[in-house]
Amino acid sequence: MKNSSPKTAQEIQQQHQDNGKVVHNPWRQLRSFTDARIGLGRAGISLPTAEMLAFQLSHAQARDAVNFPLDLAALCEQLEDFCASPLHLHSQAVDRNHYLQRPDLGRKLDQASRDQLSNYMRKAAVAAELHHDIAIVIVDGLSSLAVQKNAHPFLVQLLTILREQPEPWRLAPISLVEQGRVAIGDDIGELLNAKVVLVLIGERPGLSSPDSLGLYLTWQPKTGLNDACRNCISNIRPAGLSYQDAAQRTLYLLQEAKRLNLSGVGLKDRSQDDVIEHQTQTTNFLLSE
Repeated sequence: MKNSSPKTAQEIQQQHQDNGKVVHNPWRQLRSFTDARIGLGRAGISLPTAEMLAFQLSHAQARDAVNFPLDLAALCEQLEDFCASPLHLHSQAVDRNHYLQRPDLGRKLDQASRDQLSNYMRKAAVAAELHHDIAIVIVDGLSSLAVQKNAHPFLVQLLTILREQPEPWRLAPISLVEQGRVAIGDDIGELLNAKVVLVLIGERPGLSSPDSLGLYLTWQPKTGLNDACRNCISNIRPAGLSYQDAAQRTLYLLQEAKRLNLSGVGLKDRSQDDVIEHQTQTTNFLLSE
């Protein structure tokens, strides 16, 4: 008797379709515009087998993104083009389990890291490089996969744009933080005496986006600030906000933060605005003849 290879989920679903067992959802055509799980169809009262397997795969990928450690050696190699010696720092969360169970410890530098930054600033004072405009902090967060895939190509775009500005931005050494959360950038920015801190962090994985990179900008960072003091650019990745668009938005926020001397709720991202009040003619159909 001839052995047959196991059928794939797509083959199983196609067989059900041929047998008239899978009912298609008419909204399915909208899936070409979004990664959201819409228009899945049904088999009886349940999801089609292929859709259930795809959901389980996405769930496993999201869990893996949370637990995979950040490959610091590989990341440092990627950053060699514009950062010879990044600062390796660590939060007060000693390991991943501790990090997930104690979010508060992920927001604070451990003592060894604070000492490292203090030593760096003492050397910088001798070299008359005590002040920095921007401190860039790369944090593993809840998805090291996002950082591994997206931090370097985004920084290539951002630093290229910054170098083209008529007024140069003085950059502190890039900091790489393990087991960190967003607020840890406040500690680092304050210790590096930076006007603004940019935190690149792996965002909480979704079932369609395990590799989403977030950016948080804080003007005049210092320990104890809350989220109202930050601006966020989210979903930086090839399938989301492109690196070039994210870099342009970051530049806009940097320039506005410097002009207004603030960040957070008082600073709105209007880099993509095309609103009615900026137009010479009204486009409100309620007012049209």
